[in-house]
Amino acid sequence: MKTLIVSVPAQEVRLYDNGEPVNSWPASTSQFGLGTEEGSNKTPLGKFRICEKYGGRAREGTIFKGRKASGHWSSSDEVDSDLVLTRILRLEGISSEVTNTYLRYIYFHGTNQENLIGHPSSHGCIRLRNSDITTLYSLVSVGTLVEIRNTSFS
Repeated sequence: MKTLIVSVPAQEVRLYDNGEPVNSWPASTSQFGLGTEEGSNKTPLGKFRICEKYGGRAREGTIFKGRKASGHWSSSDEVDSDLVLTRILRLEGISSEVTNTYLRYIYFHGTNQENLIGHPSSHGCIRLRNSDITTLYSLVSVGTLVEIRNTSFS
Protein backbone atom coordinates (compact mmCIF):
# COMPACT_ATOMS: atom_id res chain seq x y z
CA MET A 1 0.00 0.00 0.00
CA LYS A 2 1.44 3.36 -1.05
CA THR A 3 1.20 6.49 1.11
CA LEU A 4 2.41 10.05 0.60
CA ILE A 5 3.56 12.07 3.59
CA VAL A 6 4.08 15.83 3.30
CA SER A 7 6.22 17.47 5.97
CA VAL A 8 5.47 21.19 6.12
CA PRO A 9 8.57 22.08 8.22
CA ALA A 10 10.83 20.08 5.86
CA GLN A 11 8.98 21.26 2.70
CA GLU A 12 9.28 17.70 1.47
CA VAL A 13 7.08 14.91 0.12
CA ARG A 14 7.94 11.27 0.77
CA LEU A 15 6.43 8.24 -0.90
CA TYR A 16 6.16 5.07 1.17
CA ASP A 17 5.25 1.59 0.01
CA ASN A 18 4.14 -0.74 2.81
CA GLY A 19 5.75 1.61 5.32
CA GLU A 20 9.13 1.67 3.57
CA PRO A 21 10.39 4.94 2.02
CA VAL A 22 10.57 4.75 -1.79
CA ASN A 23 11.41 8.30 -2.86
CA SER A 24 11.27 11.92 -1.73
CA TRP A 25 11.01 15.30 -3.41
CA PRO A 26 11.37 18.91 -2.27
CA ALA A 27 8.03 20.73 -2.24
CA SER A 28 6.36 24.02 -1.44
CA THR A 29 3.32 24.46 0.74
CA SER A 30 1.35 27.68 1.27
CA GLN A 31 2.99 31.03 1.80
CA PHE A 32 -0.13 31.90 3.85
CA GLY A 33 0.39 29.17 6.43
CA LEU A 34 -1.77 26.27 7.50
CA GLY A 35 -5.54 26.06 7.69
CA THR A 36 -8.78 24.82 6.24
CA GLU A 37 -10.75 28.02 5.82
CA GLU A 38 -12.43 28.48 2.43
CA GLY A 39 -10.63 31.14 0.39
CA SER A 40 -7.65 31.28 2.77
CA ASN A 41 -5.06 29.87 0.32
CA LYS A 42 -3.65 27.91 3.28
CA THR A 43 -2.39 24.34 3.16
CA PRO A 44 -4.60 21.98 5.19
CA LEU A 45 -3.20 19.47 7.67
CA GLY A 46 -4.73 16.03 7.99
CA LYS A 47 -5.52 12.86 6.09
CA PHE A 48 -6.50 12.80 2.44
CA ARG A 49 -6.63 10.56 -0.59
CA ILE A 50 -5.84 11.24 -4.21
CA CYS A 51 -9.29 11.35 -5.80
CA GLU A 52 -8.48 12.54 -9.34
CA LYS A 53 -5.46 12.62 -11.66
CA TYR A 54 -5.07 14.99 -14.62
CA GLY A 55 -2.46 15.38 -17.33
CA GLY A 56 -1.15 11.86 -17.75
CA ARG A 57 -0.39 12.40 -21.42
CA ALA A 58 0.42 16.12 -21.25
CA ARG A 59 3.93 17.28 -22.03
CA GLU A 60 5.94 18.89 -19.27
CA GLY A 61 5.02 22.57 -18.92
CA THR A 62 1.38 22.16 -19.96
CA ILE A 63 -0.72 24.88 -18.31
CA PHE A 64 -3.94 23.73 -16.63
CA LYS A 65 -6.91 25.99 -15.96
CA GLY A 66 -9.94 24.36 -14.43
CA ARG A 67 -8.03 21.06 -14.73
CA LYS A 68 -8.04 21.36 -18.53
CA ALA A 69 -4.94 21.87 -20.68
CA SER A 70 -4.94 25.48 -21.86
CA GLY A 71 -1.50 26.12 -23.28
CA HIS A 72 2.16 25.58 -22.68
CA TRP A 73 4.68 27.42 -20.51
CA SER A 74 8.42 27.52 -21.07
CA SER A 75 11.16 28.89 -18.84
CA SER A 76 11.64 31.84 -21.21
CA ASP A 77 8.06 33.01 -20.49
CA GLU A 78 7.91 35.77 -17.87
CA VAL A 79 4.85 35.10 -15.72
CA ASP A 80 4.39 36.47 -12.21
CA SER A 81 1.44 34.27 -11.30
CA ASP A 82 1.62 30.75 -9.89
CA LEU A 83 0.66 28.47 -12.76
CA VAL A 84 -0.65 24.92 -12.38
CA LEU A 85 1.60 22.91 -14.67
CA THR A 86 2.39 19.44 -16.01
CA ARG A 87 0.25 17.13 -13.79
CA ILE A 88 -2.46 17.42 -11.13
CA LEU A 89 -3.15 15.06 -8.23
CA ARG A 90 -6.38 16.33 -6.65
CA LEU A 91 -6.95 15.72 -2.96
CA GLU A 92 -10.09 14.82 -1.06
CA GLY A 93 -10.12 15.13 2.72
CA ILE A 94 -10.89 11.95 4.66
CA SER A 95 -10.46 13.28 8.20
CA SER A 96 -13.31 15.39 9.58
CA GLU A 97 -11.36 18.65 9.80
CA VAL A 98 -10.53 18.64 6.06
CA THR A 99 -13.77 17.60 4.40
CA ASN A 100 -13.79 20.85 2.38
CA THR A 101 -10.44 20.11 0.70
CA TYR A 102 -11.98 18.87 -2.56
CA LEU A 103 -14.02 22.06 -2.95
CA ARG A 104 -10.92 24.15 -2.12
CA TYR A 105 -9.11 22.59 -5.13
CA ILE A 106 -6.04 21.48 -3.18
CA TYR A 107 -3.63 19.64 -5.49
CA PHE A 108 -0.14 18.36 -5.96
CA HIS A 109 1.03 20.06 -9.17
CA GLY A 110 4.00 21.38 -11.11
CA THR A 111 4.91 25.07 -11.15
CA ASN A 112 6.51 27.82 -13.19
CA GLN A 113 8.25 28.97 -9.98
CA GLU A 114 10.61 26.04 -9.48
CA ASN A 115 13.15 28.39 -7.89
CA LEU A 116 10.80 28.66 -4.88
CA ILE A 117 10.50 24.91 -4.30
CA GLY A 118 11.68 24.11 -0.77
CA HIS A 119 10.10 27.28 0.66
CA PRO A 120 6.47 27.99 1.54
CA SER A 121 5.32 29.81 -1.59
CA SER A 122 2.11 28.22 -2.91
CA HIS A 123 -1.50 29.29 -2.65
CA GLY A 124 -2.48 26.22 -0.62
CA CYS A 125 -1.42 23.41 -2.93
CA ILE A 126 1.65 21.20 -2.74
CA ARG A 127 3.93 22.35 -5.54
CA LEU A 128 6.69 20.20 -7.01
CA ARG A 129 9.24 20.64 -9.77
CA ASN A 130 7.70 19.64 -13.09
CA SER A 131 9.97 16.62 -13.56
CA ASP A 132 9.18 15.52 -9.98
CA ILE A 133 5.38 15.73 -10.38
CA THR A 134 5.71 13.72 -13.59
CA THR A 135 7.57 11.00 -11.69
CA LEU A 136 5.21 11.08 -8.70
CA TYR A 137 2.16 10.95 -10.98
CA SER A 138 3.42 7.69 -12.47
CA LEU A 139 3.99 6.13 -9.04
CA VAL A 140 0.61 6.78 -7.39
CA SER A 141 -2.99 6.03 -8.24
CA VAL A 142 -6.44 7.30 -7.36
CA GLY A 143 -7.01 6.16 -3.79
CA THR A 144 -3.41 6.65 -2.62
CA LEU A 145 -3.47 7.94 0.95
CA VAL A 146 -1.86 11.30 1.74
CA GLU A 147 -1.03 12.86 5.08
CA ILE A 148 0.04 16.48 5.44
CA ARG A 149 1.83 17.02 8.76
CA ASN A 150 3.29 19.97 10.63
CA THR A 151 6.16 17.79 11.83
CA SER A 152 9.56 16.92 10.40
CA PHE A 153 10.52 13.43 9.31
CA SER A 154 12.30 11.42 12.01
